Amino acid sequence: MSKELTIRGLIIGTLGSIIITASSLYVALRLGALPWPTIFVAILSMALLKTLGGTNLKEINVTHTAMSAGAMVAGGLAFTIPALWILDRGAEFRFINILILTVAGTLLGLAATAVIRRYFIESKEHDYTFPMGVAAYETVSAGDEGGKHAAWLFSSMGISAVFTVLRDQFGKIPALLNADKLASKNIFAGFWMSPMAVGIGYIIGPLFTGVWALGAVIGFGIIIPVGVSSGWFSDVSAADAFRQSLGIGLMVGTGIGVLARGIIPRIKTLVRNAFGQENRGFASRWFPLIAVLLVILVLPIGTEFRTLGPIAVIAVVITVLGAALAAVMAAVLTGQTGINPMEILGILVMLAVKILAPGATAVLVSAAAVTAVSAGLAGDMMNDYRAGYLFGTNPRAQRTAETVGALVGAVVSVVVLFVLVKANGTESLGNPEIFPAPQAQAVAAMAGGIPHLWAFWVGVVLGMLFFLLKLPSMTLGLGIYLPVFITAPIFLGGLIALVQRLVKKNTETKTGTVVASGLLGGEAVTGVILAIIAFASA
Repeated sequence: MSKELTIRGLIIGTLGSIIITASSLYVALRLGALPWPTIFVAILSMALLKTLGGTNLKEINVTHTAMSAGAMVAGGLAFTIPALWILDRGAEFRFINILILTVAGTLLGLAATAVIRRYFIESKEHDYTFPMGVAAYETVSAGDEGGKHAAWLFSSMGISAVFTVLRDQFGKIPALLNADKLASKNIFAGFWMSPMAVGIGYIIGPLFTGVWALGAVIGFGIIIPVGVSSGWFSDVSAADAFRQSLGIGLMVGTGIGVLARGIIPRIKTLVRNAFGQENRGFASRWFPLIAVLLVILVLPIGTEFRTLGPIAVIAVVITVLGAALAAVMAAVLTGQTGINPMEILGILVMLAVKILAPGATAVLVSAAAVTAVSAGLAGDMMNDYRAGYLFGTNPRAQRTAETVGALVGAVVSVVVLFVLVKANGTESLGNPEIFPAPQAQAVAAMAGGIPHLWAFWVGVVLGMLFFLLKLPSMTLGLGIYLPVFITAPIFLGGLIALVQRLVKKNTETKTGTVVASGLLGGEAVTGVILAIIAFASA
């Protein structure tokens, strides 16, 4: 492991985590989006370590694992915590309270992935591709080997990068194409002009992208237009509430199915794996249990949970269990689609806590924040573990690097958030001209409850049933929930993959995967660079 986890790698990874975390928090608040940093940090780690000399692919892998960790912690924080100020502009929230929430989510994400890593990464019982992890592996491998694949990779990456700059920096290419003529018929369609989305669609393949598109057809082609015209719903808003609740329910039902059939029956094996050979040493073996107990002990004392009095511990336990479920759901979604709706998972746990504390909005947002950070980090870690598995990297080295990068990211993200709030005022959060923070606005709005409870429970039941039938119900739910403009380019990528497989039967598809990784990486790298520039000049 000494050639994988190195002092210089940890230093580079930590410094990178500070920069990526700060820029990620800013862009999440400002743009309401967060590009995966995985490809950017993989390339940066490779460039820096090769310049220093004497490196190898495993050291590069461990270094970029540390560097990317803070970004998703920042995302979980930015997508939830601003709801505190949106709901109460005059409130003053202590830095230490928010830091404890963020560190708690980070510890829970680390603990959950320590238990589920081997099932999701090494097991042959499922088909989770983790497209971002695959893209990171292909990018580093092609860059290291050179030759034809390197030429394809950097050519497609360059094209994607130029496209992104023309779109985002100079406005020469529209970010979104809307089918405005269909809106009069209550069909809300569009196309996100994103090479990254096309690349993701190609990597995850025609099956999952086809089911994803089917979800979009059900949600936006049937539920809204047919439902309104047939009188099933009073108006578009009612139909849209049904659509969102059904999609969320399907994702939750699948998560429960994964737990009931994939995780709980194997809990002894999973725990044994977590305490096994890859986690030698007292700290590594007992880390998941220590982390969970520490969170349960600290949250009722050091955060807004303390306002609940005697039921604080119960609310915390619900939050911890919910964060564990969210980590599993994040692994499934990231593995199938490359998408991690961490704020939605946070909202679900928030609603569970709401049963105990219906009027304690600060507590509800706190539960959402812990969960979103845990889910965000879990998705990032599973991508890194997938790349590491392909490289043959020791997962213990990756876990150590991810722990360092994530904890540094937890501190940096909270510091940056408070700096931005102090500089711009609490009224800047939710302000469309400063920090729109749309996900945090959704968290604030959902503190009132699920829009359509009946549709949600129907979705939960269907999600569990479809999972038992081995149907990709979580991807279906994601297609019903997410806007069509996100689905369209991802479906296009899957369609390209299908056509290639039909035309070129029994031929290797690595070139196609490398090109897709380049499209994905070009936009992701450029997006991170533009975010860093925007943050530095803010």
